[in-house]
Amino acid sequence: MRGVLVTGGAGYIGSHACKALSRAGYRVVAFDSLIAGHREAVRYGELVEGDIRDVEAVRAALREHQLSAVMHFAALLDVNESVRDPIAYYRNNVGGALAVLEAMAAESVRHFVFSSTCATYGEPIETPIAETHPQRPINAYGETKLAVERALPHFETAYGLRWVALRYFNAAGADPEGELGEDHSPEIHVIPRAIDAAVNGSPFSIFGDDYPTPDGTCLRDYIHVSDLAAAHVKALERLLAGAPSDAYNLGTGHPHSVKEVIGAVEKVTGRKVPWRFASRRAGDPAVLYAMAEKAGTQLQWAPQFAVLETIVEDAWQWHRTRPAGYRPAVHRD
Repeated sequence: MRGVLVTGGAGYIGSHACKALSRAGYRVVAFDSLIAGHREAVRYGELVEGDIRDVEAVRAALREHQLSAVMHFAALLDVNESVRDPIAYYRNNVGGALAVLEAMAAESVRHFVFSSTCATYGEPIETPIAETHPQRPINAYGETKLAVERALPHFETAYGLRWVALRYFNAAGADPEGELGEDHSPEIHVIPRAIDAAVNGSPFSIFGDDYPTPDGTCLRDYIHVSDLAAAHVKALERLLAGAPSDAYNLGTGHPHSVKEVIGAVEKVTGRKVPWRFASRRAGDPAVLYAMAEKAGTQLQWAPQFAVLETIVEDAWQWHRTRPAGYRPAVHRD
């Protein structure tokens, strides 16, 4: 069995990727500091606790477990926070990725699947966004991901590393089988925030009502986390088959506004979502949605959970069964 190191494997997307890899017959090792990840999310494969910036720790994991590929998810991911604190984002997202790549080069591991983002494109000059769109990030999060993308061809030239960068849009939903889900603290993603508002009654903040969109709120391309995980497996299989390095968008190609998400949450949960308008957040483009035909053609990948209500339904089922996420529920008399 081929072995894969999944950095950030105790996190949201990384844990789903571990499950997809295991189901596809790979031997999985999750490498995670557990600062943001959850030990309980590592249900497929072994967990190695460590900091991705520790080159020797990553090398030891690769060597001792005889791993031949890396999927790299471990990163800070809050766009707004990245504007306020770019130092942390460059230290972790760029420094951490370079440490992982250094460890791979030292251990002669040659296959790398990188969790990138549509934030590398910045404010779109045309939509849907194709892979050929100029990459001009407007926030530190996007800049750090682009810095890693730009490093990859140099690692390929020098060390023979072959890579795939997957630029995905808005990850959402939860494992349809209910084993895994989204548990961030604080929660920053739209769908779980809207679900929480529906359940607890605290107003959901819509950041900006004056965008040049049909209802004034941001348009985003919501892609099911299980579809993202499947795409990572497809990308790795393509690399292992000898295909060249490349970058791919991952999305449904169908954008939805924040107000549409609220409507979907109300429909699925049967509850009203109290909401209010708030000021725009720094670093938020008005419209982001994917042209993902390249992934369909070359990776033979297509979203299986592309309907917004389906994505919301899976997120809702996770919340209903695990209202405290991976933490034990608090029972009050």
